[in-house]
Amino acid sequence: MIVWLNGVFLDESDAAIMPGDRGFLLGDGLFETVLVRRGRLVLFEAHIARLEAGARALGIPLPAMESGLAFACGGVLERNNLANAQSASVRITLTRGSGPRGLLPPGDMTPTLLVTASPAATPPASLTAIIATGRRNELSPSANLKALTYLDSVLAKQEARGRGADEAILFNTHGALACATAANVFIWEGDQLATPPLSDGVLPGIVRATVIELARYMEMIVVEETVSLERLHAADGIFLTNSLIGLVPLSSLESREVPSHGLTGRLQAAYELFIDDEAHPVS
Repeated sequence: MIVWLNGVFLDESDAAIMPGDRGFLLGDGLFETVLVRRGRLVLFEAHIARLEAGARALGIPLPAMESGLAFACGGVLERNNLANAQSASVRITLTRGSGPRGLLPPGDMTPTLLVTASPAATPPASLTAIIATGRRNELSPSANLKALTYLDSVLAKQEARGRGADEAILFNTHGALACATAANVFIWEGDQLATPPLSDGVLPGIVRATVIELARYMEMIVVEETVSLERLHAADGIFLTNSLIGLVPLSSLESREVPSHGLTGRLQAAYELFIDDEAHPVS
């Protein structure tokens, strides 16, 4: 695999992250995963805007702006024979770089910026899920950031695998619905679409925002409000969203069947049309 690391294209065997890199040691950094369709970066500007906002929040200088990152993304796709792939993904990883031991960031930092590319699997038709034992801390400063610290999600995903499910749904410390391990959650209540607010410990997902906008454009009722466990179990349909899967419905939750909702298919079709029109050429 060819990667782009700090402005240079390298074979992955020659790419070196410093042993003192704070992303490696402390999870001090951010990342974005961008879907690529037939050589076009999907919702790229929104991903870069979120990366820039996260970098400002953490006080990490972003070494390459949008045009430079588009060049890097296009370069790794081209060099890995993925530029014309039906579906691929690009990951942009930003860390604060190396520093002395301890938690305080160095005053003079040199961030690490890495771009990689890989094929993207076809999204499944549906997913099964459990309720994770762990809880998401809605009060954490990183709850609304696409931060490198994903250990809670890793553990929840392992729990799902151990219980024979594809996904795990996480609630927050107050017992309100937050998210799946790497996706936002939407529920249908009749023809009303509901999703938890960001204040409940929700990542501001790029697809989440797009689906809300599309649903409202299609004159569907959409609310962002706290969702209890009881509301989740009583839902007339549930689907998950993220950049690589788009919209995928749940077929079961805690081994109980989740109803199929007809409006999910309408939203899926609208989303596919939207991202085909919006996608950003890589060159």
